[in-house]
Amino acid sequence: MAKTLELNFDAEVGSAKISVRNPKEDLTPAEIKAAMEKMVQANVFITAKGDLVRAVNARVIDRTTEEIEFV
Repeated sequence: MAKTLELNFDAEVGSAKISVRNPKEDLTPAEIKAAMEKMVQANVFITAKGDLVRAVNARVIDRTTEEIEFV
């Protein structure tokens, strides 16, 4: 089972997303929002869409892989 935390932002020209693999299990929505707002304020990410201007939303993607064996 692989989890990814996807952070979605408005950027100067369109939208941008940052994906974090294997995020901590106990993150709260408030912690995620605060971290995203700090990312916007710090302006440390360079994206093809320009600077991040606003945190929009986040989601956890949970992917399970099941091997199929042939008989």
